[in-house]
Amino acid sequence: MKKPLSLLLTIALTIFFAGCKHTAKLNISPDSPYNFESYENKSGISDIEPIALNGDLSEKCVTYKFTYTSDIYSVKAYISIPIGCIESLNPYECIIYNRGGNSKIGLLDDEDTAVISAETDRIVLASQYRGADGGTGQDQFGGDDLTDVTTLIDLCENCFEFASIDNLCVAGVSRGGIMTYMTARTDSRVKRIIAVSAVSDLLKAYNDRDDMKTVLQNYIGGSPDDLPYEYENRSAVYWADEIKVPVLMIHSKLDKQVSFAQAEELNKKFEEYNVNCKFVRYDDDVHGFHKEDYKIISEWLNQSF
Repeated sequence: MKKPLSLLLTIALTIFFAGCKHTAKLNISPDSPYNFESYENKSGISDIEPIALNGDLSEKCVTYKFTYTSDIYSVKAYISIPIGCIESLNPYECIIYNRGGNSKIGLLDDEDTAVISAETDRIVLASQYRGADGGTGQDQFGGDDLTDVTTLIDLCENCFEFASIDNLCVAGVSRGGIMTYMTARTDSRVKRIIAVSAVSDLLKAYNDRDDMKTVLQNYIGGSPDDLPYEYENRSAVYWADEIKVPVLMIHSKLDKQVSFAQAEELNKKFEEYNVNCKFVRYDDDVHGFHKEDYKIISEWLNQSF
């Protein structure tokens, strides 16, 4: 029995130290505002869980999963913080990242925010949205759940001492593009936005894909014929003139999930209204990030506008 017990003890210790390795490595004081675990039970934050990252990611940032309060709901989220931010004790700029999908589809994994943080050297926060991953409430595909995004901005502004929102960027992929454009439309704290394979015309998305019709009717409460305002309110193409910040759009011409035509039409609107927009086009059918995108994004984030 000695060998099995010894093996189990080794595994248990490995898991324990893997979960704690970032704090130990950086020698962070437990009550330091640069130690994310010190925010447990502050400003509606709870269930903070350190994530053990692999390879180069563990050398560049620390990542946590946590629960926060949005309206009356408990919502799950991730945060990744560059190690340079913690070591220097200087606030770093932030990206609020909006995932694609809905409910269980497209859930964030333990490395999603870490990859973006490592590539951009910024703090990255991302919500799973209400009603997903054990959170309460219900996803509304850009309805009241927009508060799940703006509450993360509130936390950066009012709670997290390690975060700066002077040059706040909000980024989104696919359905996350809806959340991104809507946030930029309504929240003046947003200074620039990134939209990757983003939905910008939900009426077109409804008509383009039969498999989305039932999904959208369930989450929004009806069809575009039933609720035209709700669909237009989630579609940046109808209010492109209200986007007042620089935009980086990335979209593949053969994207089968969100048509390239949506990005083209919105870009035309941006040109019409003199919105500062960099439009990156690919000839493939990739839906989401390309490897090249991170360099493009990093360079664009470091530009002055």
